[in-house]
Amino acid sequence: MAARTLTILGSTGSIGTQALEVVRRYPDKFKVYGLCCSGNVELLSSQIAEFKPAVVAVKDAHAARRLDASGVEVLTGDDSPEALAERKVDLVLNALVGISGFLPTVAAIEAGSSVALANKETLVAGGDVIDALCKKHSTSILPVDSEHSAIWQCLDRRSEDAPLCESLILTASGGPFRGKSANEIANASIADALKHPTWNMGLKVTVDSASMMNKGFEIIEAMHLFGVPSSKIDVVVHRQSIVHSMVRFTDGSVIAQMSYPDMRLPISLAMLYPERGNFCFEPLSFDALSLDFERPDTATFKCLDLAQKCAAAGGLYPTALNAANEVAVEKFVRGIIKFGAIPYYINEALQTFSPHGDSRNAGDVLAADAEVRAAAQKISEI
Repeated sequence: MAARTLTILGSTGSIGTQALEVVRRYPDKFKVYGLCCSGNVELLSSQIAEFKPAVVAVKDAHAARRLDASGVEVLTGDDSPEALAERKVDLVLNALVGISGFLPTVAAIEAGSSVALANKETLVAGGDVIDALCKKHSTSILPVDSEHSAIWQCLDRRSEDAPLCESLILTASGGPFRGKSANEIANASIADALKHPTWNMGLKVTVDSASMMNKGFEIIEAMHLFGVPSSKIDVVVHRQSIVHSMVRFTDGSVIAQMSYPDMRLPISLAMLYPERGNFCFEPLSFDALSLDFERPDTATFKCLDLAQKCAAAGGLYPTALNAANEVAVEKFVRGIIKFGAIPYYINEALQTFSPHGDSRNAGDVLAADAEVRAAAQKISEI
């Protein structure tokens, strides 16, 4: 079987570098066609030397001047990820951060490429657009998040099993602030927020995990990936991060996917689909294994509550949620607001939002995103 052509958007980030580890494990199964980064051209240069892509994209045009890419086509500028995604390949792995991943996903689907999706914001902000495009082009999104990959595996990776679901159960580690009160985390530092107990992730997703907005986003993602309403998606806190998610079926039984935390497992499942790899990650030992579950504290972690409400409201409310959250997280990282103020800023921005437009139209999604960002920027500090 011929090697699959592969483009990785966000190749220098956590997911992108681990995806290239999978390529190293299965060198006969993949041919890297394209790589993309924001501005880490030093790492991208070494990836070019090793994997010899035909095309690379660098968003930071100034940084691209330092790129060592002899004989490789170089795309630069803010729209370069989208331009790269327009080149048809067997698989595009989208590991970009934020709303910037939305249009490249659209471009990849329209080009006829399969998409392995690690960019949450694509489905949170523009899930209705992606649903319509997947239907139009007879394709589907392959989940990379460990939680959605777990559900995918519990469904035996066949979407026709979804109607047999009574509910989906997303697990959450609880982040670095599990068990703490709102007062205790109100003034948490960026260093505190980045002390995730389980996963080594990028900055924004780690902050989102600390606020539990990340889990709220995963509810919205699951709605689109598996065709299940938000009312049938539950969240439980599972500190050990061994059970990555579960499916409760209509006969009352529950199937769970379990493994030690290692993002290379869900990444490889998406990249190799419909095959399952034969490289054995650390085998799960049941010696003295203890599994604990508890309900999330939405009174303390108000971002999860806000996300659940936007998921239930649907339409452009998830788009507004994502935009407000991106602004709030950026303000926190820059030291402008306190950690405890993040849900306040998001809620204030949502209160100003009056949805107009069609959530199935990419232009309306981007217009709503811009509107809420502008409103969130004007909110006064508390």
